[in-house]
Amino acid sequence: MTRQSYDVGGKVVLITGGTGGIARELLRRGAKVAIVDIGPETPTIAARMSPQSAFGVVADVRVRSTLDLAVAEVVDRFGRVDVAIANAGILSRAATLRTTPASSLESVLAVNVTGVVNTVQATMEQVIAHGGQFVLISSVFAFLNGMGTIPYAMSKAAVEQLGRGLRVELAAHGVSTTVAYFSLIDTDMIKHGVDDDPLVDDLLAALPRPLLKRLPPASAATALADGLARRAPRVMAPRRWQPVSALRGIVSAALDPRLVRDPRTQAALAELDRRATAATPPIPQPKGTT
Repeated sequence: MTRQSYDVGGKVVLITGGTGGIARELLRRGAKVAIVDIGPETPTIAARMSPQSAFGVVADVRVRSTLDLAVAEVVDRFGRVDVAIANAGILSRAATLRTTPASSLESVLAVNVTGVVNTVQATMEQVIAHGGQFVLISSVFAFLNGMGTIPYAMSKAAVEQLGRGLRVELAAHGVSTTVAYFSLIDTDMIKHGVDDDPLVDDLLAALPRPLLKRLPPASAATALADGLARRAPRVMAPRRWQPVSALRGIVSAALDPRLVRDPRTQAALAELDRRATAATPPIPQPKGTT
């Protein structure tokens, strides 16, 4: 499919887990935004953004039937869905797989993988009918070693594969698919899931510090909206991660053995093993773009 510019002005964009920055950025660019989120306050938040151009619907991405109802409500309100952004996701507390509760593993995969598939399938016919776009939020952990957060890294690699497959399957329908890769975004998810856990900092210490620079949420939202405008197959921010992704086979081959031998990394993993194994509920993750 030939990539053409895409004006979001007047388009209807459905965003799961999108009660923040990306919704506001798309509204600023003239889109109509449907926010689908599990929070009961979602309709109120959307109405505060724009009584005319924003619409909030409560739904659980893990349950396909609730998404089908949400899409029907959005079509009833705005007449169509042009773009679907699968943004909802969660991040559980850092742990080795050995000490990860089964409930935590199941929750992460249910939201981050099944929830994304449900979002795509629930909006598929609308997006095809209007030659629109899908945007799937992956992560740099799709290609980085996921030690200490294996379920999350697994889920983001799965999202990447889903996006790649959809890009080919839907090309003949005039539909494009964007996979977005973000690193550490300055959101509540990072504050609670990373900054409040010193062991996470020890695990990240093996990466070059420039790669760990925080991305402001507004910058992530702008990058995503710009990607929509270009029908870009991928969006990566900060851009310094692009060569790491492009050279992932070489980087992984060099980095993984280093992590095996790194004393600080191994000490942090040992401490994770010693930590209490009681399950901690997954932290709602707005992905930094919302």
